[in-house]
Amino acid sequence: MAKNNNYCVIMAGGVGSRFWPYSRADKPKQFLDFFGTGRSLLQMTVDRFRPIVPIENMFIVTNVMYKQTILEQVPDLDEGQILCEPARRNTAPCIAYATSHIRAICLRKAGLTAANQDWSRPEMQVNIVVAASDHLILEEEKFRQTILKAFDFVSRNKAILTLGMQPTRPETGYGYIQRQPDMFEDGIYPVKTFTEKPELEMAKVFLESGDFLWNSGIFVWNLQTISEAFRYLLPEVADRFREGELLMGTDKEEDFIEVMFPKCPNISIDYGIMEKADNVYVLPSSFGWSDLGTWGSLYELSEKDEHGNVSLHSETHYHEAEGNIVVLEPGKVAIVQGVNDMIIVEERGALLVCKKSEEQRIKEFTINLT
Repeated sequence: MAKNNNYCVIMAGGVGSRFWPYSRADKPKQFLDFFGTGRSLLQMTVDRFRPIVPIENMFIVTNVMYKQTILEQVPDLDEGQILCEPARRNTAPCIAYATSHIRAICLRKAGLTAANQDWSRPEMQVNIVVAASDHLILEEEKFRQTILKAFDFVSRNKAILTLGMQPTRPETGYGYIQRQPDMFEDGIYPVKTFTEKPELEMAKVFLESGDFLWNSGIFVWNLQTISEAFRYLLPEVADRFREGELLMGTDKEEDFIEVMFPKCPNISIDYGIMEKADNVYVLPSSFGWSDLGTWGSLYELSEKDEHGNVSLHSETHYHEAEGNIVVLEPGKVAIVQGVNDMIIVEERGALLVCKKSEEQRIKEFTINLT
């Protein structure tokens, strides 16, 4: 399978509100260096795909306000590879936009038009991986081998494939995928059900059953397969893009998107496509994945002292304190006494002190703050 047939769509439009005050609307978490490596989460994501996807085949979908930041962080991207959403409309319109743009590029390469989409042409037989910009992957080579296996599968089958992570704990912050008991081929299973974030007791049942996987939000499919899925399962989105099919991939695309995109329904790819399609498969995977969605997930991934405390970017002295995470600006020193299982974060003049067990409410607490 030719590497040039592989495309990558990176979704980078989120504001990372659950990581306030470290992540703010003007510079959300995907553009931050959480681990002091010198690379932001977005840069790490791009680097992760470089060995298997040519840089010219990578597209980043984001909010228009982040375009310049992306050009600074990934300077070998062309401006045309940054697809700017004029409004936030969830993952289905985001993916539909990228799909429509890639289809226009492939049609042009094949010398075809939107009215003459010959899917048998080799230029049209491309595979696409869709991933978020803020995931953490610890075993990157294992991740790449998994994606290559997924590319091979979708190139041979009219399949929508998602990667399911082997759960290690009864996590309530992730969605779950239940696989069918019978394998389809070589470790790939048909999907039985999708379940949104469950309550703790249900998450424990999922973990014990062995049939459920964490929904990673990483998708792999063939261009034709996903194009047809949008057409038949989510026509209210597909029809919007069909209105400007002749404009996609031209200098008129941006103006068309500016007017049309806000009219798209606010709907997720999971609800709009994955839960409706009858050709959805899951590849159980394990490569040290985290969606890095909360301070709690960062705590789980970080090195801890003998009392389970985590200190990032600064010096913290703990006394009669256990299970805390403290993140301060470099050079700051903190003394933490007599508290357990707390999130303490100070950044740019703002201070957060919150119970780890209540971190899902951070978005609620900060709704009127920037």
